[in-house]
Amino acid sequence: MKITVVGMGYVGLSNSILLAIKNEVVGIELDDNKRQMINNKISPLKDKEIEEYLSNKKLDFIVKKEAKEDYKDSDVIIIAVPTNYDENKDFFDTSIVEDVLDDISISKTDATIIIKSTIPIGFTEQMRKKYDNKNIIFSPEFLREGRALYDSLYPSRIIIGDKNQRAKNVAKMYEDVILNEPKVLFMHSTEAEAVKLFANTYLALRVSYFNELDSYASTFNLDTKDIIEGVCADSRIGDMYNNPSFGYGGYCLPKDTKQLLSNFKQVPNDIIKAVVSANDTRKEFITKEILQKNPKIVGVYRLTMKAGSDNFRKSAVFDIIEKLKKENVEIIVYEPTIKQDNYMGLKVVDDFEVFKKSDIIIANRFDKELESLKDKLYTKDIFLRD
Repeated sequence: MKITVVGMGYVGLSNSILLAIKNEVVGIELDDNKRQMINNKISPLKDKEIEEYLSNKKLDFIVKKEAKEDYKDSDVIIIAVPTNYDENKDFFDTSIVEDVLDDISISKTDATIIIKSTIPIGFTEQMRKKYDNKNIIFSPEFLREGRALYDSLYPSRIIIGDKNQRAKNVAKMYEDVILNEPKVLFMHSTEAEAVKLFANTYLALRVSYFNELDSYASTFNLDTKDIIEGVCADSRIGDMYNNPSFGYGGYCLPKDTKQLLSNFKQVPNDIIKAVVSANDTRKEFITKEILQKNPKIVGVYRLTMKAGSDNFRKSAVFDIIEKLKKENVEIIVYEPTIKQDNYMGLKVVDDFEVFKKSDIIIANRFDKELESLKDKLYTKDIFLRD
């Protein structure tokens, strides 16, 4: 089977590697450096399994810049390009997905077209009508950045946005290469789109819940860890996504929650609105606690969202930084992955001894490197994990 995958981000690259174990896979990536790295079996992304599989596994996988010729003889085409949230339109920007669909339609291919990019509810059906093509389906991914290939190898579930034979063939394509036996759910693409947004919004809700629990405990000088452990000992609640933070961030949760809220415009709701606003409330609370310590210089330890990540996208700490800057607090950043001394207007230092002289050091996630600085450390990481 020939599969073309458009977009070599976490979703596209992990899908490509997974499927290239037993299929011919052509990846499409415009970035010259990223394309060259993958073809040289070097991962452009920080992900243990992606790095291992690229360098050690025998994969039928090559990455090209253009795919127009490959579309024609592909059995399956996977679209995994970015859909950033457009604050002005109050909706996902699906223009890149639509550009890819335009190119595919010109090729007159009979391939099954699988959209993996996160999209608004109802988008796939609109595209089916626009291109008069019932072969377009949506199949969501539920991947963690930094563990994307692992989550692809051991998926929690497989959701296919159709119920016909093509859908069953897509499910079989994945079942042939994954390493577990998850539940496979067939549904219309519109319901599959809703699953993606509601699932991510629930995770954001859970993060916000435990963050607000921590805000309460901090206000009344209670032990956050004791309370959370007591709450989560209930098997109905469980011990996951309960480690307090500066707020939920990353590429998916902030934009997916806003998109779902936008889809709710005609529907009465309280919880979905609260999930979006709770994140801002948490950042205001964190900023206030930091300012109460009257720092002149605040050192920010890492811009990444979580330990073991190299991703800064929509990291909650950026909003904290902006709020502190408005209060005329000087900010310096220690981020080893940044080689220049200035990043987005922030002073970056590579000398940890210089960084340690900050009045207070804030860290979304704790690191052993900070062990000796606990007297000036501000973090909400109580379980020392994601």
